[in-house]
Formats: sequence, C-alpha cells, structure tokens
Amino acid sequence: MKQYFQRMKATGVCPPRKPVSKIIWSWFGAFLGIMLVQAASGHANGLFLIGSFGASAVLIYGTPMAEFAQPRNLVGGHVVSALVGVTAFFIFGSSSLAAPAAVSLSVAAMHLTRTLHPPGGATALIAVIGGDSIHALGYRYVVSPVLLGSLLMLLVALLVNNMSANPKRHYPVYWL
Repeated sequence: MKQYFQRMKATGVCPPRKPVSKIIWSWFGAFLGIMLVQAASGHANGLFLIGSFGASAVLIYGTPMAEFAQPRNLVGGHVVSALVGVTAFFIFGSSSLAAPAAVSLSVAAMHLTRTLHPPGGATALIAVIGGDSIHALGYRYVVSPVLLGSLLMLLVALLVNNMSANPKRHYPVYWL
C-alpha cells in the first residue's frame, strides 16, 4: 500500500502562467465559438448548445496545438461519443448501467477511431442523462446539436487561431 501512495508524490512544479496574448486569443475564441453556437441554438429551439462544448472550447481555443484539439478529434470525438451515448440509452434506458456504459464505451470507441476528445465523454453522458428533450431526438442528437455545433466551433477555431501572428498558434496541426 505504501508503494501505491508513493506513486502519487508530485515531483514537478506548476508551469508558469501563459502570456497575456495567449490568454486573450483563448478568451476571444471561446467567446465567439460559444456565442455562435448559442445564436444557432436560438434558431433551433435551444438544441445546439450542450455542456460538453464548454470543455471543447477550452481545448480548441486554449490549447489549439494539442492532439485532443485537432479537427479530427473535435468533430469525430463528439460524433462517435454521441452515437455511443444514444445507443447506450436505447439499450439500457434509465438503468444504472446506461451512464457508465455510455462514457466507458465512448472512450474505447474514440481510442479505436483515433478521435480521442475528452469532452466526448460528456457528450455521451448527456445523451443518457439529458432528459426528455434529448431522448426525444434519438439519433438526431448526433447531427444536431453534436455535429452541427462542433462544426460551428471548428469554424471559429480556424478563423480565430489563424488570426494570430504567432505560428505556434496556427491551427490545425493535422486534419485526418
């Protein structure tokens, strides 16, 4: 047991704060991305804006060079996870197995498809716990809000991240 807890000893130090310019670009992208999805949501009875998009905003605007933030991961991870989540709800309904099945299987599916995007786990979970309005969508949930919302956020990421003169911010690193 002692060896187990020894593994949790931190040896590093907290990295320094990012430059103000990076913080401003991250803020600007996140603001525009969520604003665009929210505006589209207003025209679609509020169905474009889901909680997992907040976490995606952190990745694609705050760490645009990260593997998890690339377009393949953003769009693919959300879509794969939405498919898994809706399927889990159809199979397990409101049972206590639905949520863990949706999240764990979405993680496995994202790994298998090389689309790992951490907010995808939340997208799968929302398909299960999202309530009657989400459940009524069935597999349409995959298209709207998930696919369309993630594409809108990708559009903003492409515009904002490439407005910076800093080549370390230019997006994407890869498409497929």
